[in-house]
Amino acid sequence: MAGLVDVVRNLPRPVRRVVYSVSRHFVQKEYAEMAYWKTRWAEENGGFDNSHYRKLMLGIAGEADESFLNGLTVADFGCGPRGSLTWAKSASIRIGIDILATRYFDTFSTAMNDHEMAYVTSTEGHIPIGSSLIDVVFSVNAMDHVHDFDVMAREVRRVLKPGGRLIASFNLNEPAAPCEPQTLTEQMVKTALLAGMDIESYIVSAPGPATDRYGPLFAGEALPYEEGDETVLWVRAMKVKP
Repeated sequence: MAGLVDVVRNLPRPVRRVVYSVSRHFVQKEYAEMAYWKTRWAEENGGFDNSHYRKLMLGIAGEADESFLNGLTVADFGCGPRGSLTWAKSASIRIGIDILATRYFDTFSTAMNDHEMAYVTSTEGHIPIGSSLIDVVFSVNAMDHVHDFDVMAREVRRVLKPGGRLIASFNLNEPAAPCEPQTLTEQMVKTALLAGMDIESYIVSAPGPATDRYGPLFAGEALPYEEGDETVLWVRAMKVKP
């Protein structure tokens, strides 16, 4: 680490300013993310409830049960520490991908050890998984948490097998926040992530009330919205190009 510090100190001053500015953003985001999960951990008495993921992820996928995952390698990008794939017992391998996976284990290992999942620590530029290895990638309100959406979109596409599926939920047009530096739009998702993919299902809706945010999407009855309004997108798409 000392060597890296020395390298940064020896950079030209304008470059150092950019490096320090970017690093502050990452530190602030990681601090905010960890603070959020520590609060949830305390409120849930030193554990994490993950029972809601089954209904939510099956709803986004448009499936009645997890049998469509039989024998597949399944991942969740931006999984957090709750054990988001513990329900997917028909899958052969379940992988949680998160930039803070190692820090989550350092803090919450007493719960995470029982998730029957492999956790992989990603970076903002690279998912450390070989190309074309994953059959299904889930992602639920996670890709607005990254600083460079285009880069991470390419990485998600890269790890998917040809014929593999992306099953994802996006909060669109939300103002940026410490944990969520991206304000995603439909066009961004279509251009960076879905281009060249076969869209199997696609629904955009104004969110339901706070107590039932995804209600309209579960019902398949999208609520109307104006251009630029905050919306929720559920999409299922198949990768058809390498």
